[in-house]
Amino acid sequence: MRENLHLWVIPVLPLIGAVLNGFLGKRFSKRTVALVGTVFVGAAFAMSAWVAIQFFKLPQASIPHIETHLPWIEAAGFVAPFGFYLDQLSLVMILVVSGVGFIIHVYSVGYMEHEGGYYRFFAYLNLFMFFMLTLVLANNYLLMFVGWEGVGLASYLLIGFFFLKDSAANAGKKAFIVNRIGDFGFLIGLFLLIKHFNSLNFDTVFKAVSAFPPEVQAAGLMTAISLLLLVGATGKSAQIPLYVWLPDAMEGPTPVSALIHAATMVTAGVYMVARSNPIFDRAPMALLAVAFIGCLTAIFAGTIAMAQTDIKRVLAYSTVSQLGYMFLAAGVAAYSAAIFHLMTHAFFKALLFLAAGSVIHALGGEQDMRRMGGLRKYIPWTFATMTVGTFAISGFWPLAGFFSKDQILWKVWSSDALHPVAPAAVNLALWSVALFTAFLTSFYMFRMWFLTFFGERQAAAENPHEEAAHHTLPGQPVPHTGEHEHGGVHESPGIMLIPLVILAILSVIGGWAGIPHALGGHNYFDQLLAPVFHKSAEAMPAGEHPAEPQSQAAAEHEERNTELLLTGASLGAATLGLLLAYVFYYRRRDLPERIAARLGAVYRAVLNKYYVDEIYNAIFVRPVVEGSRRVLWKQIDTGTIDYLVNEAAVGARAISGRARTMQSGYIRSYAGWVALGAAAVVFYMIWISTR
Repeated sequence: MRENLHLWVIPVLPLIGAVLNGFLGKRFSKRTVALVGTVFVGAAFAMSAWVAIQFFKLPQASIPHIETHLPWIEAAGFVAPFGFYLDQLSLVMILVVSGVGFIIHVYSVGYMEHEGGYYRFFAYLNLFMFFMLTLVLANNYLLMFVGWEGVGLASYLLIGFFFLKDSAANAGKKAFIVNRIGDFGFLIGLFLLIKHFNSLNFDTVFKAVSAFPPEVQAAGLMTAISLLLLVGATGKSAQIPLYVWLPDAMEGPTPVSALIHAATMVTAGVYMVARSNPIFDRAPMALLAVAFIGCLTAIFAGTIAMAQTDIKRVLAYSTVSQLGYMFLAAGVAAYSAAIFHLMTHAFFKALLFLAAGSVIHALGGEQDMRRMGGLRKYIPWTFATMTVGTFAISGFWPLAGFFSKDQILWKVWSSDALHPVAPAAVNLALWSVALFTAFLTSFYMFRMWFLTFFGERQAAAENPHEEAAHHTLPGQPVPHTGEHEHGGVHESPGIMLIPLVILAILSVIGGWAGIPHALGGHNYFDQLLAPVFHKSAEAMPAGEHPAEPQSQAAAEHEERNTELLLTGASLGAATLGLLLAYVFYYRRRDLPERIAARLGAVYRAVLNKYYVDEIYNAIFVRPVVEGSRRVLWKQIDTGTIDYLVNEAAVGARAISGRARTMQSGYIRSYAGWVALGAAAVVFYMIWISTR
């Protein structure tokens, strides 16, 4: 008999918090609302930790651990149970989601204290956690899709939390609609699975898929399904071409940005691709598409981040770029490296967003980095923790981002997953772009760091070239986010600083579980996930056969030297980014303006995000809106439906006007109508019924 770990409790706990605050929160005090909102998420994390302890006691034959509670949907032999699936991958996800989510909830208690709709905010946060935990624990694609759609709904509510602000409401709608585009592809992929395997259960589908050979010569069923799943993943994880919703999601409160960007919604696409690894492994052409989309997104978003002036938008485009890194790793079948970076990114990106929130809190809502500077003297704790996050995401040893990013670069260089459909030179090209993106990451993150914390406090924007293309004019105040305002620059309260310190510690040590063999470690994280992906990410490339111990030792020595050389290149790129940011934004602050003037149209294109939103509006949004207005509204709605309804009403009124004359109140009139009716009956009986 299989042990019951009661996995259902993990997602249900935050759901209880959402229900209590959603229905009763208006009557609660803020203290009670905060207690309900945080305690139930904290309990979900505690339950996840207990499940982790029990999981490692299970025999290998009992993994994955599946708990089925209800039959849910049964039709024509198709069965989709309501159940949960626990293996090493979902275990990592529930710990990261519930752990980082709990920290963000605690931070929100202080950050949102002066905002209206306090109970509503925590109800939405808890609802978000419920759907995300359902997504990563589901034992079939259909239940995963419920969580998938649920986080989309919750993100709409959270991004548009300041619903009286047009920009926030529009950002929420944009996130919801763009994700529906990706979800359409996801759904078609699920329909193909149902058609060919009559199941959406992971164990059934993956077992059936294992009989398919890799589709090397031509694209087939596995490639079609993989590409459709990829469409869904590009929407949820903000990859080209569906990334446009994520930067606008910054209109939500800063804790929402941290929750969406760090450990929850945007990682769902990466998790789905990793979970579907048996399908993708048999579709190398689809893997190549995943790798190219991830690589292109990483460098595309990285260049945009270099020119942003809003501190949260810099981090938003950084998230898009880092997600591209994860997709790149998944595209070379290094799923373990992708999940490793997902975990470390959750730590340092949550830290960076919450630290940015602390900066915004200190400045009374200001988000424009051109009006910051010198803040390290006023908010030392925020400065110290954000410094850790900046060095971590930039890939400096021995912080978490160094190990996860280094592992991705190594796998991109050494993987042979794409060789059946692409030449080896593709690996070199992908690695080169990824290395350059690592340099860009370091540059724009230290640009943010220097502009925010060093130099003198800037009372007004000083870059006319940026102002010309920005939404504000020189000297105008930057519109606030609608978040709380406080007078004077001051450090955040302890309830906001404690989460920063915890995340800073995790950003330092979080990567130590994945120290590679080349650096003297054992890569325990890779060993943990190896059973999920059916092979260790540290395995020797295909084609090498260790027949001789000496030749094997020589090959391992050469491989180690290559990995160390690539690690040095990665550190060099991070260091170069730091040095250039130091020169441009600390020593010679006039240089960026002069370079921007020389670059002219190129700089304006980067500053305006390559005009992608404008292009989408011209090609897709405006024609749909105008078509809806002219065809659907004027012709179909007003011209046809309203006309038929109105004319039916006019006709009914005319008929009833005639009919009501029968009810005159005169006995003689009633007698006449009775006689007329009797005559009609007699006529029918004599002349009609006798024929």
